[in-house]
Amino acid sequence: MNILLVDDEALARLRLRNLLAELNEPPHTVVGEAEHAAQALQQLARTPADLVLLDIGLPGETGLQLAARFAAAPGSPAVVFVTAHAEHALAAFELDAVDYLTKPVRRDRLQAALQRVAQRRALRPVLPDGPVLVVSDRGRVLRLPLAEVLYLKAELKYVTLRTAGATYVLDDALADLEQRLGDAFLRVHRNALVAKAAVRELQRRADPATDGDNDGWALRVAPVDEWLVVSRRQLPAVRHALAAQDGG
Repeated sequence: MNILLVDDEALARLRLRNLLAELNEPPHTVVGEAEHAAQALQQLARTPADLVLLDIGLPGETGLQLAARFAAAPGSPAVVFVTAHAEHALAAFELDAVDYLTKPVRRDRLQAALQRVAQRRALRPVLPDGPVLVVSDRGRVLRLPLAEVLYLKAELKYVTLRTAGATYVLDDALADLEQRLGDAFLRVHRNALVAKAAVRELQRRADPATDGDNDGWALRVAPVDEWLVVSRRQLPAVRHALAAQDGG
């Protein structure tokens, strides 16, 4: 656990350093110190921290204001307030502070605060960037980033989801999935949705469903180089979407 100390008093920061040096669990490292909010933000830009031990009475932007910045930004460090002002505890917890320690800080209270931060970090899910679909696969539940989805195709009573490296089966109706997936996906047939970013070309091709007797339109999906039939009804919308994607 990387820790940043933020307090305008050098002696207060020194006391925290000494207390932290006496604690072995959970494992931690002090990666920096700051006297005010602006300096703290500069430190975090250079060296990310998992936890900020934060005073409230800072010059300029207060500790509460700095914590409000963290609360509004995903991925920000956890905050434990270390302050002489006991009256701000309610406001601190409204900003999602993990703990609120009053000076002079006792070693056992500091260790308990660190343990709470460690527990919160252990329970925090590691999420992929961007929206996801939840997929069941052989007893596992996967969070699949939409950016990995190439197409979805209705097959009898289920929907097949294709990525570059795997195929999954979903119980959801294709119409419901279309509503959830949004504009990044294109309806090309009553039984198929394709990620616009995966489309490489649209051309007239023999329809494999009729043993090549009828020519129709199909999309090539990269990087798997598979072809999906485009229905006559959807063809104008497909052409319009692809032209708009190309800026034409």
